[in-house]
Amino acid sequence: MAATSALSSNCQRVNKQNKIVSLWNIRCCLFQGDRMSAEQQVVECARKAFHSGRSRPLEYRLQQLKRLQCFIRERQTDITTALKQDLNKSEQASLLYEVLSLEGEISLAVDRLAEWAAPRPVEKSLLTLSDQVFIQPQPLGVVLIIGAWNYPWVLILQPLIGAIAAGNAVILKPSEVSCHSAKVMQELLPLYLDQEMYPVVMGGVPETQELLKQRFDHILYTGSSTVGKLVMEAAARHLTPVTLELGGKSPCYIHKDCDITVACRRITWGKFTNCGQTCIAPDYILCEPSVRDRVVEGIRKSLQEFYTDDPKSFPDYGRIINMCHFKRVLGLMEGCNVALGGDSDESQLYIAPTVLIDVPPHARVMQEEIFGPLLPIVTVAGVDEAIHFINKREKPLALYVFSSSNRLIKRIITETSSGGVLANDCIMHFTITALPFGGVGNSGMGCYHGKHTFDQLSHLRACMVRGLAQEALNSMRYPPAHAGETALGTAPHLGPGQPETAAPAGHACCAHCHRCVRGTEVSEKTLKRLGSRTRPEQENSRMNNS
Repeated sequence: MAATSALSSNCQRVNKQNKIVSLWNIRCCLFQGDRMSAEQQVVECARKAFHSGRSRPLEYRLQQLKRLQCFIRERQTDITTALKQDLNKSEQASLLYEVLSLEGEISLAVDRLAEWAAPRPVEKSLLTLSDQVFIQPQPLGVVLIIGAWNYPWVLILQPLIGAIAAGNAVILKPSEVSCHSAKVMQELLPLYLDQEMYPVVMGGVPETQELLKQRFDHILYTGSSTVGKLVMEAAARHLTPVTLELGGKSPCYIHKDCDITVACRRITWGKFTNCGQTCIAPDYILCEPSVRDRVVEGIRKSLQEFYTDDPKSFPDYGRIINMCHFKRVLGLMEGCNVALGGDSDESQLYIAPTVLIDVPPHARVMQEEIFGPLLPIVTVAGVDEAIHFINKREKPLALYVFSSSNRLIKRIITETSSGGVLANDCIMHFTITALPFGGVGNSGMGCYHGKHTFDQLSHLRACMVRGLAQEALNSMRYPPAHAGETALGTAPHLGPGQPETAAPAGHACCAHCHRCVRGTEVSEKTLKRLGSRTRPEQENSRMNNS
């Protein structure tokens, strides 16, 4: 109890001491007077730094990414110590789930930045064969990233990597709940990154509310659906686009034809890692009554293998983040039939890995995301009822299915909706940077990871560069229009069911759109070039040379 009190007292002291951001961010905006809040000053300073143009060159972005990589490598001890204090994460778990993934993401961005930021040629039309037509990624401006407490490093620095690569200024708002990690981030990150472009803002609800009053060019938030709605409402006042990673109740269907032992090992790992405080952890199991007892026994053996008979004293088993969440999770167990676990220790914020059976769909534990080490098992008659059960509820961030039948797996993928789906494992899709990570519906919107972060935090600008020669080709679109022609001087587009007619004399017909260009002499050689010169990949060398 004394340890918990000391932790709570320390967190309160840290939050009070860090309600304002670092002095260098305030100093650069003193000329604007005392009427501005500290949060407003930070945003204005970041916007001024962005408009200076310093982040446009790729060399600057690469420099900042490499400095971020140095921070992660040189400050591993500080990071792992803070995670131990916040969530009782072991050093190995901290390195595996937070540090290593960040290093891989940075290496990918450094290696691919020139490719991601290059103009992207697109297919051309008949009338734009000699023009440059491409998509140019551009920085959005000032981005706000609001992190979460359950993975306080990876969930804020991973989107930061893409934001830096895209050339944005970024305001970082770590969660005040994981106060030790937030304090380390605020004190040490500015020693490595550009302090004006990437400031860290500390504080709780009032500071976050003040931040959300400011105008940003994009907001990325990770957390609950309830707060996500408030973030989206605040962003709407400025027409600011948002990326929301919100979680939800991720179902896990176990079909009777799968290897139950393997399925239970993988589910046990995915569910009880970080004490169940993972947004894509399996929230509940769906299975037939005939295999339920085998599932319970499989999880029991896996828990014993992973955490021994005494998870409380095992160093790799985490703790609930604070007393508020501890009491919330315990409350979800009320009235449930406990098959495994159920023990708790308030003084250590410890809740044992727990499996609940005979759980009715209307139980409290089935009405909200658990975000703790409780795993309800709901029995269903088969895959038809499982699909119906899933589709009756909000769309989850992840969906898991265990089966040896590819046909059944494809059916569940086809007939359900979720942010991501993973067959025969849990959580591992998060580690694939080529896959977009994001929700749908109530579980969020937008996505990130790897190049997806770069694109999400860039403006993909449509660009067309024309020459001033060959003006005769444009005569068809200038007034006056001739009788029987559209304003563009072309024959009307054929609608559904209208018969195709031969191109009138003197017309050059485009077979793709059935439009005719009057009065334009298009040589046979030009028409033959359509199949090759409209291909975007064949424009790369020309645009790069330009």
